Amino acid sequence: MPDISRRRFLAGSVLVAGGAAAAPLLAACDASSDGGGKGGQTTLTVMYASNELTKDHIADFESQNPGLKIQFIEHDETRLNAMLSSGSPPDFARGPAVGSANNNARGLATPLDPYLEKSSVLKTADLLPVNDSWRWDGHRIGAGPFYGITKDWSQDATLWFNGALFQKAKVDPLSTTEPVTHDQLLEIGRKLAVRKDGKTTVYGLGIEWQWGLSGPLFQMVLSQGGSIYNADLTQTDLTTPQAKRALQWLVDLAQSGAAPSSLNPLPDAADLSTFTAGRMAISQDGYWYGGNFTKSPADLQSGLRMAPAPRMGDKRVSPCYAGIGAWIPAKAKNKDAAWKLMEYFMAGKPAQERAASGWGMPALKSLLPKMPQVLPYQKQAYATAQAELAFQAPLPDSPYVTATNWVNTLNLYVDQAARRKITVDVAAQKITDDLNKLLKQGKDRIG
Repeated sequence: MPDISRRRFLAGSVLVAGGAAAAPLLAACDASSDGGGKGGQTTLTVMYASNELTKDHIADFESQNPGLKIQFIEHDETRLNAMLSSGSPPDFARGPAVGSANNNARGLATPLDPYLEKSSVLKTADLLPVNDSWRWDGHRIGAGPFYGITKDWSQDATLWFNGALFQKAKVDPLSTTEPVTHDQLLEIGRKLAVRKDGKTTVYGLGIEWQWGLSGPLFQMVLSQGGSIYNADLTQTDLTTPQAKRALQWLVDLAQSGAAPSSLNPLPDAADLSTFTAGRMAISQDGYWYGGNFTKSPADLQSGLRMAPAPRMGDKRVSPCYAGIGAWIPAKAKNKDAAWKLMEYFMAGKPAQERAASGWGMPALKSLLPKMPQVLPYQKQAYATAQAELAFQAPLPDSPYVTATNWVNTLNLYVDQAARRKITVDVAAQKITDDLNKLLKQGKDRIG
């Protein structure tokens, strides 16, 4: 079973700035030009997660490509940084689409367009827009070459809810077609929360607080038509009305006690066990969350639904917070062989299995029909996810600052505001000042 935290971008997800039947696998280029091993065999060094690229996948790939042998390294960000710094990176590496601007601006990744143009397996026209977060034209994401491909993804601001808890609290269930506003969501969360002896025993809402607040904050700001960065991605401003409104909402949510937060964190740092135990009515998690419930009791499945991403402003925005996939380092020794693995992993057997599992949405248009629609909640979630595609938008991404910087800075000052040590206005200014210092440092390093 996949690690439930893999969809969110956390401190370990991003490099530090400065620091139908399976498709046939056809090579985009001749791998014989790559560095070989004994007897003409090429050893492909791969750093990935073993629960995503499994031993069975590796054996299957090697059987289809007798001249290739995979040397597998479990994904480790510290080790990857060291390998990149030494000039001896893996040939194929795991990473998020959101946050890839840092690698791309530093020239660490290989542009994949020449391979896409020749491939009969992976075509640019088949890539869903989530892959646009891998693109970098030297100034912004979403334009220029692709520097990676997403394996699967989710609309991470969508809401899963337990209808039985709504019924018990005599609260109307969320619409599965029309988005609730954030203000409405907070009020609903308050109504659904149950407190006993001064403690919350049933949470009305969870936003995976302990995974980081940047994704939810960005989504709220974008929904209001606001911006996170200036035009050249070198500065941020969280003192705007849109950003302060989003920060105030996070503080209000924490102070309400209706949701886990830094004021009352969950012991296991994730919503899942609390949600499945019937002690959380709503959890803000992407489509992938449904993969947890295929073997759940019928009473949970019967009331389980997925609702659209909420909106704070007039604009509907349903983003992906990470979009984990793969990229080929610029100094990889076996790029053509790595592309063969890219084709296999993103369009072959592993991709077919992922699409059918419900553990995320495929990143290829052609694989969307394979998403599971057997159980009633799967049919409903599929319909909501398909409708949300129209509102998918890339999260802002600057090469000069990391997801870790955002998560740590927001956690610090939102927590202080929630504890009434500082005001939201002061928090907004401190976040702005701290992140702008980090952005400047990143810009100075990259140039």
